[in-house]
Amino acid sequence: MATAFGSTPRLLILASLMMLFALWSTAVRAEQPAALPDYGVEQFGQPPAIPDGDLSADLKAAAKMAFVDSIEGSTWGTDQEVALRTLAASKDPRLAWPISDLMRFAPGQALNVQLANAAATLLEIDMPTENHWGVITDHLIAWDVPAPPNYLSAKRAIFTGIIPGWDKIFVEGDIDWRMVSWGGVLIDDRAYDATDEQCNCIPAADNPEISSAAEATWLKDSDIVFGVVVNGEARAYPRRIMEVREMVNDTLGGRDLGIPYCTLCGAAQAYFTDEVPDGVERPILRTSGLLIRSNKVMYDVRTHSVFDTFLGHAVTGPLAKKGVKLEQAGVVTSDWGTWKKAHPETTVLVEELALGRDFDFRNGRDANGPIFPVGDVDPRLPVHEDVIGIVTASGKPVAFQRSKAMVALQGGQDITVENVHLTLDGGGIKAVDANGADLGSHQAFWFAWSQFHPETALWNG
Repeated sequence: MATAFGSTPRLLILASLMMLFALWSTAVRAEQPAALPDYGVEQFGQPPAIPDGDLSADLKAAAKMAFVDSIEGSTWGTDQEVALRTLAASKDPRLAWPISDLMRFAPGQALNVQLANAAATLLEIDMPTENHWGVITDHLIAWDVPAPPNYLSAKRAIFTGIIPGWDKIFVEGDIDWRMVSWGGVLIDDRAYDATDEQCNCIPAADNPEISSAAEATWLKDSDIVFGVVVNGEARAYPRRIMEVREMVNDTLGGRDLGIPYCTLCGAAQAYFTDEVPDGVERPILRTSGLLIRSNKVMYDVRTHSVFDTFLGHAVTGPLAKKGVKLEQAGVVTSDWGTWKKAHPETTVLVEELALGRDFDFRNGRDANGPIFPVGDVDPRLPVHEDVIGIVTASGKPVAFQRSKAMVALQGGQDITVENVHLTLDGGGIKAVDANGADLGSHQAFWFAWSQFHPETALWNG
């Protein structure tokens, strides 16, 4: 029985994918992955051999049938199944990447199993018994399997066929498109200062309404907040609100800020958005609905330039061409009672911004580890251990285990690495220089910090 793929802009997908497979006819040599770390081999084993160069004529025909004709006809039938078996027998693991992308959107368990079985055969692993897409993609990431030639063309066609708003997102740039996956939500493409405009997305808040600490009777002292101080002005961003909004464009202490919160990696960050090259408007940050190794992908709604959320660097679009790199302000993760005691003049976002929701993803959703593929994880700490991350003046990334650093600081121990000094602030920890100036640190899960800073040092006390 044929399986229907659902309603999408078929001509766009067909044209893009046919271009992809035409380009695959040009002989190329695939980049081989780097040597794997021992812990990656221990968890995932050794990757299969990866061939170089072009696809054979038979494989091109099979690829067209599986990836092009199926979308053109909005169906998956016998011809596609035969083609998929041909691809699975090719011993070319690169083909598992577009299969993985198709798996993310495949309707129905039966088709998902077929795709997973083909990808597992290509990767020479046992067929996953559950979480097919996650297991396949984890192996692809951990083994650093090269993408097939002109991979972005196929990926763009698949993704924009599902959500046309991504058509300006999937462009060439300093970004590894293999790592980009769908987070299950639509893009927030609302114009600036549209906080009250409804959308079928994770809605950023622009110029959020605030109140004094005394007026925030809805917050319990034990509620988690993200505290930011700019030019002596303090503000608390309650986690309850940030889990709903995930992005705030605000002004504090006379400076413009973009504040993303990634619920998946436990990281709230604050970027100054008012220091950009001449001729560039203030970036207005939004949630794209995409992820990179379980970290949200943010973008500027004005130019559709994608940013590396963890680093604040524009990686695609006009802002990348202008070399926009956003400076970070420090974010302190604390509880409301301790924060307002340390900063009695603090302001805080109003309860209405939570839209009546009271999420707390830390209480169960991630209990068994990241829910999206991340590949291998540095085993020096548990994946969801909280760390304070900072990059020193010499460019060296350093992570401080929060629990251990907190005990040391409370006991009067000095924690210094190069120019970085850790200090207690409002119940949390932040990094400052020798003069007490903020260095822009933030808290995150270990898996997130270590994968975006794979050469990170880990403070051992």
